[in-house]
Amino acid sequence: MVGKLIMDRRDFFRAGLKKITKTVVNEVDARVSKKAKRYIRPPYAISEVEFLLACTRCDDCVTACPHKVIFKLSARLGADVVGTPALDLLSKGCHLCEDWPCVAACTTAALDFPKVEIDKDGTDNNEEELPIPLPRLAKATLNEKTCLPFLGPECGACVPACPVPEALILNAEKPYIIPDLCVGCGMCREACILEEKAISITSR
Repeated sequence: MVGKLIMDRRDFFRAGLKKITKTVVNEVDARVSKKAKRYIRPPYAISEVEFLLACTRCDDCVTACPHKVIFKLSARLGADVVGTPALDLLSKGCHLCEDWPCVAACTTAALDFPKVEIDKDGTDNNEEELPIPLPRLAKATLNEKTCLPFLGPECGACVPACPVPEALILNAEKPYIIPDLCVGCGMCREACILEEKAISITSR
């Protein structure tokens, strides 16, 4: 009876410790995810908590970016994120490079391609490799109050700059962003001819 009581108490404390650990992890995840809204990670970044644990601040992805869109976060954002990579989508656009050099340069899988979906029987029946879905980087929003075509003058400079088919379209000579297709790469913002850009890019 005494032995059973001891085992019950052990199980109770183990369950309690597991619950506390899960709560702490969830709190940390919520905190860092909220902070991450202030910047945009490079393509295929894993979840923020896992990213901070995996990223070694090696700068390999920064160096690998051929368009110099990736930069290192400064110390003013906190010791936990200083030196980690982010995208400068306010002044440049991510070109969604075909060979993803930033991801290829990451040796710790802080930037990592999503796993390919496998059929229910456990085998991939396609002979060709399934295409990797584009990363959802940020959210692009068009300001119709400042966008030239909505004020009368013709423009449309942003549409041909969009690398994602049908994500940015012209309707009655006016550009419209299709949220379900837009990945927030910022190429449209970079192409905008206005000094005060008519397209804003924000964290998802």
